[in-house]
Amino acid sequence: MPPKKKTKLTRPQAAAAADEEADPAVVEQLDDNVIAIIFGCFPPEDTMRMRGVCKKWRDAAKTTIVPMADFGVNSVVNYRAMATMTTALPNLMQLSINWGPGLFHKYIDGEDPDEELAAETATYTPLDIDVISNFRKLRRLNIHGGYGLNGRYPTLFNFPLLEKLRISLCCNFKWELEMLSGFPLLRELNVKYNRFLRGDIGSLNVLKHTLKKVKIFDCNNVKGDFMDLADCPRLTVLNLDHTSVTGDVRDIGENDFLHLEYIVLPKTVIGGWDYQFQLISEVPSVMNAIYLWMRRNRDRELFSDWRWYLSRDSPDWYDGYHDLNCPDHPFTVDFVQARSRLGWQWRNEDGDFCEINWLDPEPDRICDADTSSTRSLQSIQEEIGFYKGHYHPPTAEEYNRLCDEYSED
Repeated sequence: MPPKKKTKLTRPQAAAAADEEADPAVVEQLDDNVIAIIFGCFPPEDTMRMRGVCKKWRDAAKTTIVPMADFGVNSVVNYRAMATMTTALPNLMQLSINWGPGLFHKYIDGEDPDEELAAETATYTPLDIDVISNFRKLRRLNIHGGYGLNGRYPTLFNFPLLEKLRISLCCNFKWELEMLSGFPLLRELNVKYNRFLRGDIGSLNVLKHTLKKVKIFDCNNVKGDFMDLADCPRLTVLNLDHTSVTGDVRDIGENDFLHLEYIVLPKTVIGGWDYQFQLISEVPSVMNAIYLWMRRNRDRELFSDWRWYLSRDSPDWYDGYHDLNCPDHPFTVDFVQARSRLGWQWRNEDGDFCEINWLDPEPDRICDADTSSTRSLQSIQEEIGFYKGHYHPPTAEEYNRLCDEYSED
């Protein structure tokens, strides 16, 4: 007689079974796979409690695929629970390490620790952070906060199924971008305020076929050329603000960054956010390059809140007029949009504008298809007063003459 086939439950069926008041005899007949599916409908804390019922349930918990529910470690109690889960519930998929493990406790110092901090915490009870390497099915990892980690921890960068990594406010956690190669399926990288993060942004190219979102903020030791990520086919978000990444937006070609929906480049990039121009004559080519990029991506909001400045070190720079009632010099650059028509203009911080340098052609007045644009344009042009007729900042001599005339009036 052929052996009886084992019962197979889908996850919804298992969830329904878990919600019903079951006969203990029926539950006992369920095989380990079915119990594991049922456990997979509960958050990890509940599964850890249920596994204590019997050995069969403990064995089932070891094969349970834990749902995407965050388990946070921010105390010694939670750390001990996590340490137990590394063997009792090893298929955890999401984990957060928040701040330190608790008063007078610390994670074991890593390689090359900060010696001063190591000495200050020498009497603390050490806890092994490397135990999380047992979670081989981890999909999301969040490491957040303070002085919990001190040094380098290579074992934290070897999760073959990890898809999302967030590391923030880790003052003494030392690591390199090259270590991310241990996450071959990584889709989202979010790093903030990591002063000891180092590496070349180009090293992320090993993940070019999986990366969708890259956010590296306030990490001054991250260097390289942002153009090294130009051919990442799935990249939709790129934020490199307050890094030391360089490059030139004028190098962007028609097949680069094809799917970007959000971008912030640091001021160390020519044309980046808050970039300071050395020459007024540089501005038109940069604005035109950004405009062409927006047209290719069909998204005029990509750079809508960016602005640029003339550097105080520029030979084109000059001081304001001696009469403080006179408008200041217009050394800030913004995009301006009149409905469907896009341009850019110089201005000062007080709202005095130069003429608009249009990038889009003038709408067809005959077809009258863009009357709303015309009305908007009229209101924008009404703001141009002191610098009327000037499409770029006047020279120092022209500016002083304008101010002399203004003071006389």
